[in-house]
Parts: sequence; structure tokens; C-alpha cells
Amino acid sequence: MLLLRNGGRVNQKDVTGVTPLAVAAEHGHFHIAEILLNCGSSVNSQACNGESVLLDAVGSGNTDCIQLLLDNGANPNLPSLTGHLPIHKAAYAGHYDALKMLIPLSTKKAIKEAGQSPVHSAAEGGQIRCLKLLLACGYDVNYRMNTRNSENYRDMRKSALYFAVSNGDVHCTKILLAAGAKTDLDPLCCLLVAVRSGCYDIVKLLLAAKADVNCYFTVVNDTVFPTALQYCLKDEVMMRLLLNNGYKVERCFQCQHDNAFEAANERTIPVRNQSFWCLNLTVIDSFFFG
Repeated sequence: MLLLRNGGRVNQKDVTGVTPLAVAAEHGHFHIAEILLNCGSSVNSQACNGESVLLDAVGSGNTDCIQLLLDNGANPNLPSLTGHLPIHKAAYAGHYDALKMLIPLSTKKAIKEAGQSPVHSAAEGGQIRCLKLLLACGYDVNYRMNTRNSENYRDMRKSALYFAVSNGDVHCTKILLAAGAKTDLDPLCCLLVAVRSGCYDIVKLLLAAKADVNCYFTVVNDTVFPTALQYCLKDEVMMRLLLNNGYKVERCFQCQHDNAFEAANERTIPVRNQSFWCLNLTVIDSFFFG
């Protein structure tokens, strides 16, 4: 109050565009935030990165601060420059009570423009309670991230299930599959990620959900060589798991790499003559995991 009485400006921003109200909200200082609001602080101010005061408050998980801002006109649908909304932050951080407050206030239009569902955020953060809440409230388990957000990840992931699988999160994977998550929405199939990571429990869950055991990656590989093979050559348990679920071994000895092979009607070629196989397998692995 002393600073305010002596000319302190409540909407003065620092070099990152953050206001005193945003700092108070971020640290959950309810009474200070209340004073600043009463003195005219802008409740919908955004920092240079587009993060709003409400988004900062959600990061603290302090529901009193969140409610104070909402009561004073805070907009829950203001996106940051990355497209994230307060609901995304609540879901990722596992702030269950904050998430309950934001679900009815976050519009479908804002989430669509964000290009990412809060289900993605909950799965990425491994937040089981938040994930269950969002699914119970009708959020689409198969919502796909838009290209802008997907390109932030080396593997160009799209689905919430991919986040859970890549994290090795058995619980979130099980929840998403039980809610009807599809296993083939991403450029790199979830099953391949689980096989490469040696996550037997997740592989079993995906296979039980009818994931294609013979899936292969086509973005950098134009053959039908079964990609999963390279990830379990030294893992007999994983190999047997795949074989017992319909793995087609004969594809290891077939190729349609160019028109000559196509004209030969899938002619069987000895492995020793397929030097490009090793190249393709190396490219796939380094493309995503190198």
C-alpha cells in the first residue's frame, strides 16, 4: 500500500510484460491481488509470451485467487502465444479443483483454436484424476493436435494416447484406451513407441485394444518392412509377444521398394540383397529418437 500511495503504478510491466497482479496471482497471494484489483490493475493483462494473469494464477493452483480473478472479469479463453489456455495449464499441473472451475468456462471455440485438448495436457503431465474428470465431462479422447502444435515435437505426435505411451505411463494409457482411444492416429504408431521402450505392460494393453502388430512407418520409409522388428531383435520376450499376436514374419523377406519390385508382384528377395533395409531402419530410428 505504501508504494501505491506514493505513485506506484499497478499496471507497470517488467521487461517480460508481467504486471504486479500477475506476480501476486502466480504465487497465490490472494490479499495482495485483491488490493491491486481494487486499485485498478488490469485483470486481463498478458505478458510478452501471451500468458494471462489467470493462467499465472492457475499455475499456483490457488482456487481463491482464481475465483477472485474470475469475479473481476478475467477471461478464461485468452490463449498464450503457444495457444495454451488456463485449462491446459490446470490439466497439465494436476490442479484438480482449478480444472473443475475452468471446464464450464472454457469454450469449444477457444480450445479448437488452441489446437490442443486439455486431455493432451493431462496425459502429458500424467495427471490421472484430471484425465478422468475431462473424459467424464465429455472431452474427445481422440482429439488430434493441430499441425502447429504437433510440429513442436520431433515425432510429430497427434494423440493424447501417444503422450501416455511415450511417457511409459501405464495408468493413463489404460484410462485412455478404456475411453475408446484409437491406437493409430499418429505418424509413428503408439505400439512401435512402446515396443522400442520395452514397455511390456503397455504393449499388452495396446494389443488387447487391437493395435496393428504389423504397423510400419511410411514417412521416411517406403517399404512394408515390419518396423517393430528392429526394436525387439535382442528382446525374446517382446518378440514372442508380437509373434503370438499375429506378427507377419514373412514381411521381413518381401519388398516393394521400387517399380521393378512392384512389377514382380511382391517377389521374395533374400535378406542379404536388401542393403537398403539397414539404411531405412537407421533413418527411422534417428529421425525420431536420434
